[in-house]
Amino acid sequence: QVQLVESGGGLVQPGGSLRLSCTASITFSRMNRIGWSRQPPGKQRDIVATETYGGTLDYVDSVKGRFTIARDHAKNTLHLQMNNLKPDDTAVYYCGVFREGRWAWGQGTQVTVST
Repeated sequence: QVQLVESGGGLVQPGGSLRLSCTASITFSRMNRIGWSRQPPGKQRDIVATETYGGTLDYVDSVKGRFTIARDHAKNTLHLQMNNLKPDDTAVYYCGVFREGRWAWGQGTQVTVST
């Protein structure tokens, strides 16, 4: 069973930036598909960014141009760079890998965007 651990969340003012990190018990470079999802308070969890083997990046419209997903192969770490954060970005953020036909997610890290 894969283990994923997110970090880097916190409280940030609107317009600010955060970089989330994710480490895993598996090697990210061997995964065909990796990604980040988020769950706002009282809402369902949705995938916001994915990277498919070969470099194809996909983002949900609400984060396009502001969020960037990236792998650090040397450190086996997955990142989500989040810029120009908005209050609607407040959520628990999860990193995940798609394997054996389904997504496996970590425990999440809280991001709160507020004054």
